[in-house]
Amino acid sequence: MASEPKTFTFEEVSKHAKISDCWVIIFGKVYNVTPFMEEHPGGSEVLLAATGKDATGDFEDTGHSLEAKDMMDKYYIGEVDQLTVPLTRAYTLSTPDKARSHSIIGSDPTQELMIKILKFLVPLLILGLVFTLRA
Repeated sequence: MASEPKTFTFEEVSKHAKISDCWVIIFGKVYNVTPFMEEHPGGSEVLLAATGKDATGDFEDTGHSLEAKDMMDKYYIGEVDQLTVPLTRAYTLSTPDKARSHSIIGSDPTQELMIKILKFLVPLLILGLVFTLRA
């Protein structure tokens, strides 16, 4: 008779965010990927970036092979208590013409606007400096 899987809180899982101790959450399951850090094709940085959050989206976006998905069983250590996982906010921003819109997950719309403005202004400031110094 198989025993019940261990259930971890999100906070417990989040504490394991080092190369020497790395746990990730994918599809509500907790995996101790510490032994896999050196072998991961994307490098240990990819796995470290997946800590402290639900990494299901990252895992799905990468398009892992069936072999990679089968390999996960080896690292499975339990489940995450879904009630302890922070909700991810989603915002929909649209352009003034409302023709295009996109969803930004977990971002602040004000920050996104500031980033867009800075991406426009910084190159202009650099050009201004270049022309000023040449004169």
